Amino acid sequence: MDMENNFNYVAVAHESEAVKAQFYKKTYANLAIGVLAFIVFETVLLNTPIVVEGMFQLMGMGRFSWLIVLGAFMGVTWYAQKLANETVNKPKQYAGFALYVLAEAFIFVPILYVAMQMTDDGSLIVQAGILTLALFGGLTGVVFGSNANFSFLRSILTIGFFLALGTMIAGMIFGFNLGLWFSLAMVALASGSILYSTWQIKNEYAADQYVPAALSLFASLMLLFWYILRILMSRNN
Repeated sequence: MDMENNFNYVAVAHESEAVKAQFYKKTYANLAIGVLAFIVFETVLLNTPIVVEGMFQLMGMGRFSWLIVLGAFMGVTWYAQKLANETVNKPKQYAGFALYVLAEAFIFVPILYVAMQMTDDGSLIVQAGILTLALFGGLTGVVFGSNANFSFLRSILTIGFFLALGTMIAGMIFGFNLGLWFSLAMVALASGSILYSTWQIKNEYAADQYVPAALSLFASLMLLFWYILRILMSRNN
């Protein structure tokens, strides 16, 4: 969250109740729009054979192919977050948000396609979606229903994400399966990220930063959905 260039920055926690309510409404409305946009993008991509075939061909090019995809995704993520953290330019913020949602839709193509093939009715995806939203709602309630300070999670999450990234890269290079325990650990990490992002929304973001706030929540939500889906898929094998 870029606050350094906003000299009039005031955390929403210090605003009036009316301003807080409006900020929360805009943040979660934008999050909902992001989820709907993801569903639309994903539906189009999954029904575009050249995209599906291209993603699987890229994955089949060798153990380093998915590493390239991951690197490209991280680059797009960095740029999208940079755009979304523009403090005054709303079109740039929304462009960054849209770019990130589209990047997530592309990276989700292989796992969702496989999940769809595992059940005729797509029930695995529906189950993962319900579990993700239920856990997200519970974590959100914990933050807004208490005065707990979750700022301590920042350093834990930073270390955790670097360890997770290192483990994934090692798995790609040496060709070992990360397994169920890694997915469970990533669910815990994503849950911590939701707690921290929600705490930031409650205490640190400014009232006009609802777009980057929504993007932060969306990123954590998608990470949680990915690994809950992986767990369900592993149990269905």
